[in-house]
Amino acid sequence: MNFKLFALVGIFLIGVLSEPANAARLEQGRMDDRPNYVVIGAFRVYKNAIRFTAHAHKDLKMDAKFELNPHRKLYYVYVLSTADQSLAINEAKRLREESEFRDTWVYFGALGERAAALGENYIGQDINPVTTQKIDNIKIEVGSEEKQDGAPEGASNTAMATSDSIQTVVSDEKPQILDETTGKNFLFKVFRTDDSTAIDGDIVAIDTEKTRKMGTYKANVPVKLPNTKIKQVSFVCEVFGYRKVQRDVEYNNLEAEGIVRDENGAAIVPFELVRLQKGDIAVMYNVYFFKDAAIMRPESRYEISSLLEMLIENPKYKIRLHGHTNGGATGKIISMAKESQNFFSLNNTKDGFGSARQLSEERAEVIRRYLITNAVDPSRIEVKAWGGKRPIHDKHSTRAQENVRVEVEILED
Repeated sequence: MNFKLFALVGIFLIGVLSEPANAARLEQGRMDDRPNYVVIGAFRVYKNAIRFTAHAHKDLKMDAKFELNPHRKLYYVYVLSTADQSLAINEAKRLREESEFRDTWVYFGALGERAAALGENYIGQDINPVTTQKIDNIKIEVGSEEKQDGAPEGASNTAMATSDSIQTVVSDEKPQILDETTGKNFLFKVFRTDDSTAIDGDIVAIDTEKTRKMGTYKANVPVKLPNTKIKQVSFVCEVFGYRKVQRDVEYNNLEAEGIVRDENGAAIVPFELVRLQKGDIAVMYNVYFFKDAAIMRPESRYEISSLLEMLIENPKYKIRLHGHTNGGATGKIISMAKESQNFFSLNNTKDGFGSARQLSEERAEVIRRYLITNAVDPSRIEVKAWGGKRPIHDKHSTRAQENVRVEVEILED
């Protein structure tokens, strides 16, 4: 009897005395669960974060995303999220050495809604991957926009659906006078043919002989290209909603190509863009979907808004949206709830199961639904689902993600 009582008391004491240790281990577990983000850029302006993320996707084939760091009030664009800090640090080092992102760092902590839920006293840590020391001051990327343009205060990557359009912001950035001694000065003027309105976009420069990309450059602002012995260069301008324009020039004899220079000596290369016409098909390169979901990611806002703007501008347009997937396997499909207006977040969703064709159809359909919600007549939009039947690349290719896309075909203009 006494022995049994002693045993029960001992078990009770062990449980009581071990409770703080268990709590400490639990707290340590929570700390260990915080992800490590490999960050390639930080932005004050929401729209700049979207464009930078789209650049990483389209031009560099990186799986980039962005979230708000509420403590710094900056949008962090990252390419990896992992609980393994050593993996994150090694990847950040690699990007510093092998990519254009020389200032890549690791952020240890929560971002977005999770950080907001932890409260204003919660602060994560920015880590230099080379020294593994804390970074107090980080480099803030500067884009062309000078003001915030549609992101709600405190918004994160998964909670930005309250603004379903992006307004055009006119930059008041002052022209930069460039130094001819360290490179070639260019000004790529991109504008509409009908009214000469300047159009925001990028110019891709390609070494024609080696079919090698030289770089991507902003339109309508002075830029510098490298001094080189390259003979022929192709300048390609492809802005969604307009026909692609390509100019092939003799790189070291620009005057022979009829190219003039401005007062600062920059070579002015004009690109007159015309709207898409009947029979044209444009790929929505910058519209991305969450994995296994017929829901657009936040960085899709800019291009989807461009499509809406195009349809509003010309009421005669009728289009067909072609949905494509990578491969033809069946699987899980995450869809928006019937009453939901969250086109760009995984809030208020429903889970289902279906074929690749069904997934491609739902993805095209969610774009159609977005356009209709924004006052486009449903009779102007058709949907065609292909599943994985028309891939751009092999489904196991390193560029297979490009197979996941929606194309816009102009039926009437």
